[in-house]
Amino acid sequence: MSTPAPQPAFSARGAVDLSALARPKAPPPGEPGGAQASGGFVVDVTEETFQTIMEGSAQYPVIVLLWMPTDKANADVGTTLGKLADEFAGRFLLARINAQEQPRLVQAFGIQGVPSVVAVIGGQPAPLFAGAATEDQIRSVLDQVLAAAEQAGLTGRAAPVGATPDDDEVSEEPAEEALPPLHQEAFDAIERGDFDAAAAAYTLAHKQDPSDAFAVAGLATVKMMARNAGADPAAVLAAADAAAAAVAGGAGAGDGAAGDGGNAAGGGGAAGADGLKVGAPNADALSAEALNADAQLAAADVEMQTGQIAQAFARLLALLPDGDAELKERVRVRFIEYFDMVGPHDPRVAKARQRLALYLY
Repeated sequence: MSTPAPQPAFSARGAVDLSALARPKAPPPGEPGGAQASGGFVVDVTEETFQTIMEGSAQYPVIVLLWMPTDKANADVGTTLGKLADEFAGRFLLARINAQEQPRLVQAFGIQGVPSVVAVIGGQPAPLFAGAATEDQIRSVLDQVLAAAEQAGLTGRAAPVGATPDDDEVSEEPAEEALPPLHQEAFDAIERGDFDAAAAAYTLAHKQDPSDAFAVAGLATVKMMARNAGADPAAVLAAADAAAAAVAGGAGAGDGAAGDGGNAAGGGGAAGADGLKVGAPNADALSAEALNADAQLAAADVEMQTGQIAQAFARLLALLPDGDAELKERVRVRFIEYFDMVGPHDPRVAKARQRLALYLY
């Protein structure tokens, strides 16, 4: 397999993926409430087994799940994929890569967050989706993958993987690559929910080594995690939609009032006789705009935490055309954090930088 070139300069334990540590937990695979254990048509991948497993993609699709198995959102995706792998009975092999234990494999795929799912057909990787997805959505994606594989002449079936090898066949797992001391200190602080301590550790790491991109990315991620600690992602996104609708409704009401000659105070202003400026915003309109800005910034954080980077960038950019100087500065600062998290080599960062510059300067 020709592995994709690494894109972001961070490890799965050092940037966007750290946000999963603050989300609800799940039991390890094989335990009640967790994803299924390796076996059947599900295999856990290490650097040592990676090449052999990927060679199977010359006969059948290999669906790669890059995940943190004890994060609930990741475990839910893993459970669904495992169920479908058994149902499809070898038409594809589910290959799971633990992002914390196999950071170099994660970097090779160039993903931005977990869970992320990639199809490998004939040795060629193709990203499928990132973040949460329903069983129907995943099934639809897999149907498309299998149709593409058949068109490419890949009609083989994966052989079931033995779930319980003999004791003499069990090999010792390679030791996990150690983090630098301050990065480990930050990682441990995140696991116990002490974001201030994590930020302090990353700040010191960057002070000691200004070229430490992992520390910069980690610090930006910790700030985002602290802002959103305890928040319900679905509720945050719903609030953003409601706030945007309120602003749109207020703008429509203002336009209607202006069309009546400015005699209605609710229209945001009146003309001439009463001395008010036409189109002057009222307090309700200003309040709605402010609430919308807060809601959209919070929603962008949720999208970043769930790997929806393009959506987060687009949400922030949409605030700029009508934003005042204060809002534009807030968006600029937030973008700097996001750029630090994703890395300068990602094409989405370059595109967002160009559009940001157009609005700011």
